[in-house]
Amino acid sequence: MQPLRFSLFICICLWAFTAQAQPGKSTRWSSNGQSIYSVERGSIVATALKNGQQQVKITTAQLTPAGANQPLEVKDFSFSADEQHLLIYTNSKKVWRYETRGDYWVLDIAAGQLKQLGKTLPPSSLMFAKLSPDGTKAAYVSDHNLYVEDLASGNIKALTKDGTRRFINGTFDWAYEEEFSCRDGFRWSPDGRSIAYWQIDATRIRDFLMINNTDSIYSFTVPVEYPVAGQLPSACRIGVVDIDKGNTTWLPVPGDPQQHYIPRMEWVPGKNLVILQQLNRKQNHSKIMLCNPANGSVKTVFEETDPAFIDVKARWDNDDITGWDWIRNGAAFIWVTEKDGWRHLYDIDLNSGKATLITPGNYDVINLCKIDEARRLAYVLASPEKPTQQYLYKVSLDGKGKPERITPADQPGTHNYEISPDGQYAIHEFSNYYIYPTSEIVHLPDHKNPTGGDLSAEIKAKSAASQRLEFFNITTADGVNMDGWMRKPANFDSTKKYPVVFYVYGEPGGATAKDQFGAGHAWLYKGDISADGYIYVSMDNRGSPLPKGREWRKCIYRRIGEINTRDQAQGALALFKDRPYMDTSRVAVWGWSGGGSMTLNLLFQYPEIYKTGIAIAAVGNQLTYDNIYQERYMGLPEEGNDAFVKGSPITYAKNLRGNLLYIHGTGDDNVHYQNAEMLLNELIKYNKLFQFMAYPNRTHSISEGAGTHEHLVNLYTHYLKQYCPPGAR
Repeated sequence: MQPLRFSLFICICLWAFTAQAQPGKSTRWSSNGQSIYSVERGSIVATALKNGQQQVKITTAQLTPAGANQPLEVKDFSFSADEQHLLIYTNSKKVWRYETRGDYWVLDIAAGQLKQLGKTLPPSSLMFAKLSPDGTKAAYVSDHNLYVEDLASGNIKALTKDGTRRFINGTFDWAYEEEFSCRDGFRWSPDGRSIAYWQIDATRIRDFLMINNTDSIYSFTVPVEYPVAGQLPSACRIGVVDIDKGNTTWLPVPGDPQQHYIPRMEWVPGKNLVILQQLNRKQNHSKIMLCNPANGSVKTVFEETDPAFIDVKARWDNDDITGWDWIRNGAAFIWVTEKDGWRHLYDIDLNSGKATLITPGNYDVINLCKIDEARRLAYVLASPEKPTQQYLYKVSLDGKGKPERITPADQPGTHNYEISPDGQYAIHEFSNYYIYPTSEIVHLPDHKNPTGGDLSAEIKAKSAASQRLEFFNITTADGVNMDGWMRKPANFDSTKKYPVVFYVYGEPGGATAKDQFGAGHAWLYKGDISADGYIYVSMDNRGSPLPKGREWRKCIYRRIGEINTRDQAQGALALFKDRPYMDTSRVAVWGWSGGGSMTLNLLFQYPEIYKTGIAIAAVGNQLTYDNIYQERYMGLPEEGNDAFVKGSPITYAKNLRGNLLYIHGTGDDNVHYQNAEMLLNELIKYNKLFQFMAYPNRTHSISEGAGTHEHLVNLYTHYLKQYCPPGAR
């Protein structure tokens, strides 16, 4: 077949995983690292990285069950280590955020046999199926229990039998999934004789009851095991089950299981030892423990504390909590900590626990992309000079020398990389505020496209000026240095005054002012907000996850709703001071989720600045939100809930002077609809006039149901134009 343009190829490759079973594992590399497997026109195709040549690896005929007319719709797939068996995921269904429940099939490539796993279990009930190391068995979760199936005989064996909605084996409850990115909850041992798995006991967690009024004449409740701030976590323990005997050995992890979390667990390569991370409930004390299931020994290998909080692996490994970054054949591993004030890589010796700094310097490692031990280096994402951008660097594993930038200097913006197992190639994804997201294959470390494509030339040919977007850096009256962007109106005239619309988020979950595609784009506005005559602005306050050091990110501890709100308000005043073309009588602010909370706090705490606000799916009362998130950033309510009260918009609702549109989905399992009703009651109490829109049975994304998005866009745009009129004056 003819070579395929790699940017197009990657789009096809990524399309195959839009509903992947485990977010963060989209790319399927060949065992030799020289090809990528993707789904194309119903078959699985191997594309050679060196030249783009394609070859059909698995045909549609091979993917068609006996007696069926159509091949399976492949949602995800993986090969066994020897590439003799193919595991196929299909018929997927949503579990909260992702389609992690479905059907699995196994193709014996040599024999040409295609068999469905778990045929006696309910349809679309299997989760996280994985082949054993020797490829003879498969394990999976169904209805909160763990099963193993022999591929030759089809015999299915239940390894656990006590699973219920609130007593969970091999996967996780709502809070673990949402806040730790934990979904896949079991691991095959290296010898394939046992499986280590999580057991989550949520039986003492109260259900939050969402009410569904739309899907039947009589309403019914939808229960979610949801521990709010101040409630004890679900009890958690790790068991190791013997495949043949079926008995489980529980690891004797010290401490009260309702006062700690275990967000990470894996097997040590080539050994029957389990390594795990234990976090205390406040998430400011982390222990890495080595456990021996055979003799019950538990050894703390590495320990750290932080006056604020400690991030888990998902934060610095592309939201992927699985896997462990091993070096020296499992004798050591790479760990990320901020103990010297910056986010850095450390070499942790497994026996002694000695921690050796690999990435010294006053800069943050954003993500760890790849450890290339053969070349004694690691690839990381960082941006020492511009925190709104992101580039690939290589660093030496011996901790010597300075980081060396791999991304070309003439490609400003935000870059991501997925690096092949052998470290020779990478999928390079790039965008900036005027370049639509594009992908290519590059060779490492020279960063050359093997088919001759020139992304730098493509970037140079684009016109940044036509976007009317400028990045700025300001210092507030408090001495806080903030990055932001501003999109000015079409036909801008500095002698006139224009309304200003601020887009905000402002919590540790995300940053809004990065140099990436979407910056300056008002995605909820119908039409062109710039052409209609608005100045559109976004800024990142302290606490946002930018590579500006530990203090920048963690000074927000116990001050969400205070320090971040003040930064945004002071940032607005700093902008107004030197920009007389900003009409301070027409200032609007909007945001979603944490940004909705920020919108409410700005409108209520600084009514002299913000005249109009549109808040969507906001946490109005911090004491209603889940314990893992809220206690991580705000401490434990039982130690004093003054910080929760001071940071909650509901506390300041009485101060509303401007125009407020509040929007919430009644089926929001994340930020519950009760936040809306609590806030409404407070506004009514003080006779504050406002507008409110409830979207029946919609979740946090407010995306379900016919016409929903169009209605939301029209509602948002109409309200903004009515209460913050566009155009120059």
